[in-house]
Amino acid sequence: MKRFDPDLVFFEPQSLDYPLGDKLYKYFEQSGIPIKMTTSHNRVTGIPGDTDAKKYRNAKRTLVVGVRKTLKFDTSKPSAEYAIPLATGCAGHCHYCYLQTTLSSKPYIRVYVNLDEILEKAQEYIEERKPEITTFEAACTGDPVSFEHLTGALRHYIEFMGQQSHGRLRFVTKYDNVDSLLDADHRGHTRIRFSINTSYVIRNFEPSTSAFEERIEAAGKIAEAGYPLGFIMAPIIIYDGWKQDYLELIQKLHERIGTIDIVDLEFELIQHRYTKVAKNTIMERYPKTKLDMNEENRQMKWGRYGRYKYVYKKEDATDMEQYLREQILRYFPSAKVSYFV
Repeated sequence: MKRFDPDLVFFEPQSLDYPLGDKLYKYFEQSGIPIKMTTSHNRVTGIPGDTDAKKYRNAKRTLVVGVRKTLKFDTSKPSAEYAIPLATGCAGHCHYCYLQTTLSSKPYIRVYVNLDEILEKAQEYIEERKPEITTFEAACTGDPVSFEHLTGALRHYIEFMGQQSHGRLRFVTKYDNVDSLLDADHRGHTRIRFSINTSYVIRNFEPSTSAFEERIEAAGKIAEAGYPLGFIMAPIIIYDGWKQDYLELIQKLHERIGTIDIVDLEFELIQHRYTKVAKNTIMERYPKTKLDMNEENRQMKWGRYGRYKYVYKKEDATDMEQYLREQILRYFPSAKVSYFV
């Protein structure tokens, strides 16, 4: 099982006033993991490394425990109404990840300990929108499953939403660290989605995440526990043999979950894309990457944040979408393919 256990931990002093902060401090103190204090989880100094590359890698092995002071939730369209704060940052080293640029100067993993205050705010949002259902996304800025064994925060959120007639939770993960969630009282109000890809993509572009087989097994466990289940197939990458590899992925999924009665099974399809800023950052951090970012094979698409993205040419993207939709519906005829972008 793949999970995140830090080499260094920082605490905001006020985080120790909360039960989870106190629990984490005692745990790391007993574990012998180095502990430092910081005035703010947004301004952490003292991460070791004599080069930017070493500091970056050490930061990805660093946990910062803090208090979420801003309780106004960001919107999270189109998948949810709001992004619910739980953590920021990810232990994975996915070469293509958008967090390479959005969290470029703060790649360390931050967890928040004032969970009940955050959930009180979620309750307000739910009440405001009644009688409509309000959905919250818990993994917009990180992958909380990787450190769930440390915080228990996801289980806390899941069981809170299980009590809400008009509240729902969803999150996506590349990790198989799900055993503590299997007996949570979710009442079908949390959709767990797995980011899946071919063995080639995971092996070459997703270091420090769970392997192909581990994710599929974790998805099977989640399905058997009665959770609404989804898969994000992303980023879909064209390479020699890609069609056969993606077919194998769908077949392996079918072997594990095909006989389970899954309510509202959903697939989301996202082709690989990148900006020039992201490309430069990726090449600095992963200079030996095999990721194909040759603009001659791409076309430009205007992004909603005011930057052009490079996506596959129209004929390649159309082929990709048609092929994957066909194979998914061949093996999962009752599934919903929500979109291809």
